[in-house]
Amino acid sequence: MFAVTVSFTLHAGAAERFRPLVEANARASVDTEDGCRRFDVCTDPARPDQVFLYELYDDEAAFQAHMKTAHFVAFDGAVGGMVADKTVLTFGQVVS
Repeated sequence: MFAVTVSFTLHAGAAERFRPLVEANARASVDTEDGCRRFDVCTDPARPDQVFLYELYDDEAAFQAHMKTAHFVAFDGAVGGMVADKTVLTFGQVVS
């Protein structure tokens, strides 16, 4: 398995527009990508401008394919102006 974590800090007031877009991207990833096993969108009402993603793929190639899908490209383009900061980390080994 190949894990990806993404931490977003949103511009103030952007959460209400961002959340439906990221949730739709997550659903499309799990529903349409053979190599995407999990895609969690984590939020907390106490920190509405922070969003954390936890994604699991079969391997790095599946993650690279994810980033080329139409739904990801559309999501990435739509949210660019809403994001103040973004950190992406990948993990090549997952033990459960």
